[in-house]
Amino acid sequence: MNLLGIDWGEKRIGLSFADPLKFAMPIPAAIQSNVKDRMNYIDQVIKVRKIEALVVGYPLNMNGSVGFKAEEVDRFIEKLKRRFHLPIYKVDERLTSHSVEQDLKAMNKKVDPKSGEIDSRAATLILQDFLDQKDSQSS
Repeated sequence: MNLLGIDWGEKRIGLSFADPLKFAMPIPAAIQSNVKDRMNYIDQVIKVRKIEALVVGYPLNMNGSVGFKAEEVDRFIEKLKRRFHLPIYKVDERLTSHSVEQDLKAMNKKVDPKSGEIDSRAATLILQDFLDQKDSQSS
């Protein structure tokens, strides 16, 4: 199954891809200047990569409760449902962006935050978490 991992942000949407081999990899983020263009970009990715389901990072509060950011993601998920009619899975994304930033720092790699690379790497962690959880449930 081809999956698209999504790390939603107000200005950038990180994206990752996994095919039936179950290995998540970052792909270029949706960094267009407006929401409509970002959604059109995601539409193209879905068509080109033959995406069958979406895996969206869900930003729960540290105590596990649903806060303001998670409510924003819920509204984004509703847009995804209406537009793409694909199954959508939510995955707890607490600290994924922080983890990516720490990894980049450990590698002494400088990344322009506006490039969307951090966002797509976070989407990759989200998608890989989903794949790993799914694998452990089927074992």
